[in-house]
Amino acid sequence: MTAADPPIAPAPPVGSAKTRIRVPFWDNARFATIALVVMGHAIQRQTSDSNNALTLYLFIYAFHIPAFAIISGYFSKASPPSTRGMLKIVTDIVIPYVIFQSIWTLVRFLVEGAKSLDFTQPHWTLWFLLALAAFRVALPYLVLLRWPLLWAVLLSVAIGYSSGIDSTFSLARTIGVLPFFVLGWQVRQWKIADWWMRLRWQVWPVRLAAVVVFAAWLTVIVVQIAPFRELSVHWFFYDDSYSGLDAWDWWAGFVRLGLIALAVILCAAFFALIPRRETIFTVFGQATLYVYLLHSFVLYPIRESGVLKDDHASAVWLLTMVFASIAIAIALSSPIVRRVFRPLIEPRPRWLFIPTATERERTAGQSRRDPTGSRRD
Repeated sequence: MTAADPPIAPAPPVGSAKTRIRVPFWDNARFATIALVVMGHAIQRQTSDSNNALTLYLFIYAFHIPAFAIISGYFSKASPPSTRGMLKIVTDIVIPYVIFQSIWTLVRFLVEGAKSLDFTQPHWTLWFLLALAAFRVALPYLVLLRWPLLWAVLLSVAIGYSSGIDSTFSLARTIGVLPFFVLGWQVRQWKIADWWMRLRWQVWPVRLAAVVVFAAWLTVIVVQIAPFRELSVHWFFYDDSYSGLDAWDWWAGFVRLGLIALAVILCAAFFALIPRRETIFTVFGQATLYVYLLHSFVLYPIRESGVLKDDHASAVWLLTMVFASIAIAIALSSPIVRRVFRPLIEPRPRWLFIPTATERERTAGQSRRDPTGSRRD
């Protein structure tokens, strides 16, 4: 470890008097994760005509949403939700979901002529908001059981055998991704992050191992790109039953179990490579929810225009979209974007609640976290 990368003090317990201390590591991780989310969505249309794009797409999708869920779980409480906690689920998750689902319905009507307003089928990226709401409600009950992480994994594997649980309210995907959210909460209980922040020169062997892990995964994709092209990428989405993925055999659950294990290994490598000190990207990690909800509006016209196909799926265009994705993530994290879109993403409809509830929210402290765990200053 160099002098430029000193050990970082561990994050204080949630709810303590020191919760206003920011830990750069987590903001760096949030920005890196949300940039990968944007990147994955940006290059998706290129995958049908480019093996390079498909390689990068599979590389990203094997771990980026699991990493996002781990971060969210790390900053979640397992105690029974208080009045303020239930208020935050409604104001931070449910109301933004209703707002953006309505906006997307209008956009699709104007562009595609679609005339259905269906709040049970979240549009594009909005599924994760519903998943976070379900995670927050379920976690206090799940941790009453012994081995909550094991139960979450078993639920994720078992849900794939049921075709009756589908994309309605993204329930199938929510349960499929649940192990990563619980793992994030468990990591905090195990104090793994605190241990990682205290390491000095020992981080470098770990980071070298992380590079080897990513190199090995990339090699597997490159060598087996033809079979991967035949395999449905929805295996990495955790959003469909095994029968819907044309996997009717009894062993299909072991495929999901293997993908969960792969995602955990890749997430560990990902977090190991995240800088622990403050970087130029640290400040952007404070607005991940803005990027998550707004980037789809930037990418929608590009994706739907068909411009990213044929010759525009070349390596040059792929690199262009990669750098464009990073630029989009930075731009949507800017203070001006946050000011303009705060009423939609951080609504405060105090008129909707009884005075007692809103008074508790006002007096509960100034520090607030968004659904992804990023504190709003």
